[in-house]
Amino acid sequence: MKFYPYKRLNRPITLRVTSASLKLSDGNRDPLDTSAYSTPQRTVALGVAQHEDWMSARIGLSATLPPGAGDPDAPWSDLRVLAVLTDGDTNVRTTVDLRQDAPGSKEWSGEIEVHRDDHVGRAGLAVYAVATIDGVPGRSITETDGDWTVDVAAEEPLGGLRLDVKQASFSRSAREWLRSYSDVPWVIDASGRLPLVMINTDVEGFSDLLDGESGGFENKVHELLVSQMATDVWTAVFHSAVGDLEVEPDGSPVFPTDWQGEVLREMLPDVVPGLRVEAALRQVHRRRTGDAGWVELQTRVHYAAARRAGASKAVANVLRALQQMNREDSA
Repeated sequence: MKFYPYKRLNRPITLRVTSASLKLSDGNRDPLDTSAYSTPQRTVALGVAQHEDWMSARIGLSATLPPGAGDPDAPWSDLRVLAVLTDGDTNVRTTVDLRQDAPGSKEWSGEIEVHRDDHVGRAGLAVYAVATIDGVPGRSITETDGDWTVDVAAEEPLGGLRLDVKQASFSRSAREWLRSYSDVPWVIDASGRLPLVMINTDVEGFSDLLDGESGGFENKVHELLVSQMATDVWTAVFHSAVGDLEVEPDGSPVFPTDWQGEVLREMLPDVVPGLRVEAALRQVHRRRTGDAGWVELQTRVHYAAARRAGASKAVANVLRALQQMNREDSA
């Protein structure tokens, strides 16, 4: 624990990546889609577009300061919010000022440029709120509670959604609620501290296929099953998150602070594209609690879930493997 000889805020800054794009060697800029960054994993994967000739990346940032940061009677002045990218391998440190979205707002945003020649692997991205206290400028009053990772080579933000995965015989489980689901291969419980995926060992061979690393066509089927399971998980946790929102007195929904908030910030850009996540959440809440629009939104929810589960890639891999087998059989 660190001790400071001055008053600070006791809650951290929330940092989100809102966009990413690559500047190519010909001067063109290639915007990356939302699969390039993951809020639950706090990771940006700049290799997602598989460009070999990119020169720099521009990452859009949005930071939410905790209550009290901008209070008129706060014991500090000259408040600034800084995004800092640090690479321990190359000893490069890049700092940019974020801008307050509106007077009095807790939201600050901006962009940071990542030059490819300055980095060889992974760099840490954090945000600090600094101010003048007792006549001393640049004192930190709060910061993010964990760094984001910017990976210049990775093709996906590894890790995905944090899950608790367990296996059990549904028909004989001590969890009585599982017994009524004994004829399905898995179920999802999104009511706990982490989403729980229960794998049904009663389905002969299913657990072995999920656990195995046999290679060949079985490995492709494994990927497809995991992708389908992940699609179900993302869909379930999204509905759990939007179905359990706290609401302000004016009716505005509040972002959860646990995994549910991470899920919403991850999926909302694809569920309601073109809006900041706060505005997207308000629209989703209105549709869910209102008279119209919720059913129509389900296609977007499934799309967002399937993208994060890598469904297209898994299906393509199975199809290629089948085509290869057919060619070998006909040879």
